[in-house]
Amino acid sequence: MSNPADSSSLSVAAEALRSSQLSQKTRFDAPLGPLTSYRVGGCAAALVTVDTRNDVSTLCEVLAGAEGSSDVALSVVGRGSNLLVSDDGFAGIVIVLGRDFAEISVRDKTIVAGAAAKLPVVARASVNAELAGFEWAVGVPGSVGGAVRMNAGGHGAEIKDSLTSAQLVDLRTGEHVWRSNKDLEFSYRSSSVRATELVLEAHFELIPGDSAAGKAQLLEIVQWRRANQPGGQNAGSVFTNPDGDSAGRLIESVGAKGLRIGTAEVSPKHANFIQADENGRAADILSLMKEIQRLVFEGHGIELVYETQLLGFDDVFGSGTDIHPDSR
Repeated sequence: MSNPADSSSLSVAAEALRSSQLSQKTRFDAPLGPLTSYRVGGCAAALVTVDTRNDVSTLCEVLAGAEGSSDVALSVVGRGSNLLVSDDGFAGIVIVLGRDFAEISVRDKTIVAGAAAKLPVVARASVNAELAGFEWAVGVPGSVGGAVRMNAGGHGAEIKDSLTSAQLVDLRTGEHVWRSNKDLEFSYRSSSVRATELVLEAHFELIPGDSAAGKAQLLEIVQWRRANQPGGQNAGSVFTNPDGDSAGRLIESVGAKGLRIGTAEVSPKHANFIQADENGRAADILSLMKEIQRLVFEGHGIELVYETQLLGFDDVFGSGTDIHPDSR
């Protein structure tokens, strides 16, 4: 998964972590499957939990000071609800945001949420504060940071509709910046957040709302999700919707609903979901994703684009040193 130069640089960075103040917050050969909703995949060479802003600064210093660390692959993992990890794992450093970054507060009509805050929790907090406009997020099982990076959305709304600004740090340089909604250049399931940047905090401007009406809307969204989307081991929508069409409709139209490869199956309930068996294999899921792409392209001339983020697959990302982020 990595060339000798990368391996040597990774060893140097790992030793720097062992010698740093983050040593007790770093695990080596750490299983990544349990951090994802697919529950499959191998180990990260190192997994660092940063609980505070001081931890983030320390991590940036370690990465800047370790010789060759610019050759070490990095990945930020949030809730893992939109992530598929290779069975071979990830030959790099995974960063997970902890304690302090899950905090949520309300300032007048603004929700201030740490990047590790769960979107459904933020949605409920907004309703309890008698604010409206974020109810849709109760149905998205991801984190604020991943949602900002991917401009997550659902039920006709997106992050860009209410976000006013976000704080980010460049993990390679340690530079902290605030970006406005406009600066983030949101588009469908994407933003201008760079590969080396970690979202720390986001501010959302909402409108006054009725708490009872908001709670009723939350319940309606939760019930709709249970009725229309499968539970179990999946990562939500596998493909983005093409302009003017639905990925689920296209997949179903070519007879792929219920299609199985090994330990992975296209959900009989929703064709844009892939279900993983217990003790499943990431290779089977990726093979099924590619087969779906092939069938839809042959049937409709449309090339479906992955919404699922892939980590550790050399045939997808190559052996470069970009951060491969979890979108949620």
